[in-house]
Amino acid sequence: MEPPFPRTLHHVGIAVPSLDGARALYERLEGARGSPVEELPDQGVRVQFIGAVELLEPLGADTPVGRFLARRGPGIHHVAWAVTDLAGTLRTLEADGMELIDREPRIGAGGHQVAFLHPQSTGGTLVELVEATPHSHPTPTGSG
Repeated sequence: MEPPFPRTLHHVGIAVPSLDGARALYERLEGARGSPVEELPDQGVRVQFIGAVELLEPLGADTPVGRFLARRGPGIHHVAWAVTDLAGTLRTLEADGMELIDREPRIGAGGHQVAFLHPQSTGGTLVELVEATPHSHPTPTGSG
């Protein structure tokens, strides 16, 4: 069965206790400099993209990423795929029995429309869908 969205990996989200503490490692691994740090208070995180890696620092212990770090420690938090029609993709996936965290798109990092799929429906991995626009894919902001 063909998925209702392109098979384009958008980014991998990695939970870290501190952006400052993780930045140098991921800049070295990606060979790129990090984007400006963005704070998303409604999601309880500060984020920074380094190439196709999104570093996630919790704004507090009682946030989704804060609880994730307390349970599992630093590491992969989610995997994101680009889709061209996020609202339509969500309707299709829900009709196919997928459990959605977000039934409607919401604003994520960089002002992009995003939605999450529940790990119970995706083999234990939190999946984010990002509505693809010509400039929505994270790109390196320089060499490092």
